[in-house]
Amino acid sequence: MKQARYTPYLMLLIGVIAIALSAIFIKWSEAPTSVMGMYRLLFTVVLIAPFIRRGSPSHKPSKSSLRDIGLLALAGIFLGLHFLFWMESLVHTSVASSMVLLSLQPVFVAIGAFILFRERTPLGGALCMSLAIIGSAVIAWGDIGLSSQALYGDLLSILGALAYALYMLTGQALKDRISGLRYSLWVFAIAGGLLLLYNVSLGISLTHYPLREWGIFLLLALIPTILGQLLFNHLLRYLEASTISMAIVGEPVFAIILAYFMLGESSTIMQIIGGLITLAGIGGYFKLKYSHMMQGASPDLQEHKGESKSQQQV
Repeated sequence: MKQARYTPYLMLLIGVIAIALSAIFIKWSEAPTSVMGMYRLLFTVVLIAPFIRRGSPSHKPSKSSLRDIGLLALAGIFLGLHFLFWMESLVHTSVASSMVLLSLQPVFVAIGAFILFRERTPLGGALCMSLAIIGSAVIAWGDIGLSSQALYGDLLSILGALAYALYMLTGQALKDRISGLRYSLWVFAIAGGLLLLYNVSLGISLTHYPLREWGIFLLLALIPTILGQLLFNHLLRYLEASTISMAIVGEPVFAIILAYFMLGESSTIMQIIGGLITLAGIGGYFKLKYSHMMQGASPDLQEHKGESKSQQQV
């Protein structure tokens, strides 16, 4: 039972470390961000497609299944927009600002979870979220002194956070009706198709890139997408979207450290102060969540416990 209780959180940590490398790979590449995002998703589809169990249902789609198809399409669109906004933000602002502002997505998830699923955030959690917003405002204020381009990058990062929050909430609505792997295949394909249409409409080259760039596209698919995003989609069956979103706040910490050692990118005082405030706020929220779990009050892992119990009975 202890393994069933903590394994999802260990997997969550692995996923957070994996997605932290995405900012480094993007900074290494000279290809357009929309092309990187497209190949990142489409390569992932090719890699995971052989592991999908094929079925051939003969019945006509029901209203419920048509609704699920609509939700899958929305999830794919939101994911495509997330990659488009966030990856482009790295062109205009630093890894530190982009990653920490992206960590605002748990706030958006919590608001959406209350509206859609009536998941209530306790007072302590709301205070922690408020602290996170203040920290993000400090980061953005610091970039005003840098350039309007950096501020534009900050705005793109916030839009990317909002798109990702909508993607996670849509996935939570589908978690009981479709497997994590099949869900990932469809949303990655739809998001990759959206970016393909975007690139074609703007006349962006899809093929004229050196071998080094193709290697970066493959790395983006293997590490932050398969070991990160795919893992998060799987964990939606065991954890709330808000819990996964809170864990992703660790991504800026790893990304900023990696950027310092691998890119030689330093941070300003305002970015450091704002980042610490933001991380303290969202980290405090996750600490409250952990305390509730230890007391048996967290709704997370209830389904996982039920599956473990049924397996023991069998």
